[in-house]
Amino acid sequence: MKTLKILVTITIIAALSIGLLGGCGQKATSPDAGSDKAGSEKPQILKVGATDGPFAQILEAVKPILAKENIDLQVVVFNDYVRPNIALSEGEIDANTFQHIPYFEKFTKDRNLKLSIIGKTIILPMAIYSKKYKSLDELPEGAKIAIPNDPTNGGRALILFARGGLFKLKDGVGINATVNDIVENKKNIKVLEVEAAQTPRVLPDVDAAAINSNYAIPLGLNPQKDSILVEDANSPYVCIAAVRTEDRDKPIFKKFMEAYQSPEIKKFIQDTFKGSVIPAF
Repeated sequence: MKTLKILVTITIIAALSIGLLGGCGQKATSPDAGSDKAGSEKPQILKVGATDGPFAQILEAVKPILAKENIDLQVVVFNDYVRPNIALSEGEIDANTFQHIPYFEKFTKDRNLKLSIIGKTIILPMAIYSKKYKSLDELPEGAKIAIPNDPTNGGRALILFARGGLFKLKDGVGINATVNDIVENKKNIKVLEVEAAQTPRVLPDVDAAAINSNYAIPLGLNPQKDSILVEDANSPYVCIAAVRTEDRDKPIFKKFMEAYQSPEIKKFIQDTFKGSVIPAF
């Protein structure tokens, strides 16, 4: 009886072993093995930094497109213009999309960051808003205006105010203009420099403010409808997506830009922002 039990046990073990080995052999030779394996793979995680507002909203719309490529797009929101490039350089995120070309070029040069542009995204026209006046001509003697305090956006704002005739800037200063380049200021305008994200919040306390659209739109300000002066479509401040230079040729970033610059995203931008954000592709 004992011998019989041993034989039965050996037979069962042998049968199980054959079955397991047979199963492995079938999986390896199955024509669907590759797709089964791919289907079970974890998605590639892609962390992309953006400031709140249109930049983050557009990335959320890109998410489902990349999901079809087995890429999990994770949007990391920043509340200033400095940290996104630092975080990218330090490897906290994989890419960012929040800045225009002049800002990117100056920031990376000043800080010696090895970052590269991988594609154009949108144009966010800067505009001047006022809660008190309907035109720049109405601003009184000694009026106070607010502009972003970072170099390129500050210069951009000063150019826009100068274009509106509020004051004159030194010839040839271009996008590098600072308050020190104001050479004619007949109304003795006072310029308040604040963080770009704070410009909409100080609007009630000043006579006019130059505000980037990504900060204006979330607060219900449409540059085309609510401003007293807005940049035109010829603005050189085209926004871009950036990555670390060493990573720029990775296939995942090609897929990212293809998704971002797709017809679906172009339509999303046009339908959502009604001309206050312009696709640059």
